[in-house]
Amino acid sequence: MATIIQRRRAVSINPLKSSAPLGAALAYLGIDGSIPLLHGSQGCTSFALVLLVRHFKETIPLQTTAMEEVATILGGSGNMEEALLNLTRRVKPRFIGIASTALVETRGEDYAGDLKLIMDRQPELAHTRVVFASTPDYAGALEDGWARAVSAVISSIVLPWSPAVTPFRQVNILPGVHQTPADIEALKDMVESFGLYPVVLPDLSGSLDGHVADAWIPTTMGGARLEEIEQMARATHTIAIGEHMRAPAELLGSLTGVPLTVFPTLTGLAPCDRLVALLSRLSGNAVPGRYRRERSQLVDAMLDGHFHFGGRKIAIGADPDLLCALSHFFAGMGAEIVAAVASTGNSPSLDAIPAETVIIGDLTDLEDAAREHGAEVLVTHSHGRQGAHRLDIPLMRVGFPIFDRLGTAHMLSVGYRGTRDLIFRVANLFMGQMHDHVPADFADVLPAPIVEESSHVSPPATH
Repeated sequence: MATIIQRRRAVSINPLKSSAPLGAALAYLGIDGSIPLLHGSQGCTSFALVLLVRHFKETIPLQTTAMEEVATILGGSGNMEEALLNLTRRVKPRFIGIASTALVETRGEDYAGDLKLIMDRQPELAHTRVVFASTPDYAGALEDGWARAVSAVISSIVLPWSPAVTPFRQVNILPGVHQTPADIEALKDMVESFGLYPVVLPDLSGSLDGHVADAWIPTTMGGARLEEIEQMARATHTIAIGEHMRAPAELLGSLTGVPLTVFPTLTGLAPCDRLVALLSRLSGNAVPGRYRRERSQLVDAMLDGHFHFGGRKIAIGADPDLLCALSHFFAGMGAEIVAAVASTGNSPSLDAIPAETVIIGDLTDLEDAAREHGAEVLVTHSHGRQGAHRLDIPLMRVGFPIFDRLGTAHMLSVGYRGTRDLIFRVANLFMGQMHDHVPADFADVLPAPIVEESSHVSPPATH
């Protein structure tokens, strides 16, 4: 069991975590026809919007209640009501997800109660589903905001079980915030290949997968449909990924009675075997031949790649569940986790990380620990590039945000194929750092060339 170390600093020098409101907004973006609304100042929303646009390279329909000094002191329910009415009249979204920020939470108003009063007295909002999640910046990070937003959607939209619910060959999937659109697409494809119907909440594979629509619309294009979210009670099972999704999954189970399974990770041979076995049992079908072949390819990739992983010293900084997944992946391939830094301590998964210590800190802590233990690669998001440069080691970009590389939405790391591709990605990173030797490299170790003395004697000089 890892020892958890909580750093106590007056200031974060180089932040690792992203805020909880940003995580909630990201979750709301996985719902079709939605607009996330941050209840706070324009600056809070602008900063989140910049990160989302740079990460996904897509248009992001993020809005704000634009709190200013007077509203902050006297109360912000009027700003919330005005924002909801403006969005409904101009954009006509099907869903508006509200996430609070530290600015309004510090005042301690009952915004959930205010929202209920607003909905009761404004008939214009009758055809728009509005959900509120409490996500102050000072409580948690990206994972926490994502999970709270999903819980808010479940409690507000999912219909509870009743005798009238018709069972269906449906599987609910609650992905973690660290799953990319490509990961979610692969999970949906896997469920469908067993003859089951996947309902994903939130579904970024439909809204932020990088497609070009026929016409511009001011809301999200694709994602989980409200009609399917309402009918999650008809599923035979719920699959959640990551410990931060356990609370939403248990909430869904209490409402619907649907049994659930929480996977700490779906990267690696053993977790993939568990998932395939579960889907086979739920469907009553044999495992398709394609997965038997993909599993064989993964085993071969592990054999090929372990030469490049064995004994390598790895430093990882990420949100807890992503940190846990990557740590087990590297340790399973024979590498050593010499530095593990988590963005927040609000997760039981930190105890299971295969490292001596886990630091709750920032990128400065990660850089210091990597330097102290001689790490050979830095694993974190794009804000770690300066630290990797100072350490003179390669940076493997993971998590959020990744803004200096293309194709982030299509990076796959779940399932047999995703794990195989991740092995090749890391092994190629190590191989790219290998030095191609030239003769000059051996100048100090090769013996000096032997010069033979000539037997020819020069004739005496004549004058």
